[in-house]
Amino acid sequence: MAQINYRTINIDAFDPESSVNFPMETLLPPTLPPSESSSDAANVASQVRQLLRSGDSEGAMRHALDTAPLGGDDRAKEVHMATVIEVLQGIRQGEMTRVLEGVCSGEGGSERADCLMKYLYKGMASPAASSGAQSPRKSVSPQSTGFSQIQARNLGEGGSSQQMSVLLSWHEKLVELTGTGSIVRVMTDRRTV
Repeated sequence: MAQINYRTINIDAFDPESSVNFPMETLLPPTLPPSESSSDAANVASQVRQLLRSGDSEGAMRHALDTAPLGGDDRAKEVHMATVIEVLQGIRQGEMTRVLEGVCSGEGGSERADCLMKYLYKGMASPAASSGAQSPRKSVSPQSTGFSQIQARNLGEGGSSQQMSVLLSWHEKLVELTGTGSIVRVMTDRRTV
């Protein structure tokens, strides 16, 4: 009789309801938009900037969320992410509720709200927004006086803490308007921005 190490057996292969035996492709919706290139995302970015310059911040956000590259390559997603962040930073805090109500109402409003929530979470997860990873870390040595040379976080790096503040403000307003259901839908959706 052969020695069998039962700890190395993959029991999921024997379970018919296991995720190993489940085709993951069926989880993606059949209506994914066609793959978008970075040049297409750059064209969308220029159109959105033009809408922002003309003062139509609601139209700019609506266009940016409607043209999200769910099926695009990574570079297109990065370009589009920068465009959405630019739109969010270009809208004053006093106008946030009005713009969100306009964007999230009507046909396709809940999909736009979910898409915006995806961009907010992606922006919060990016290293540039959370840890200031754009500049190299400086080594800090304590002085002989007992005081250290540690300064406030992101001091002098500029932008990243401000971007996080903007994203959190938008998140607060969006949850206030749409409820927590949007958070659950974003966490379970396989389509990424």
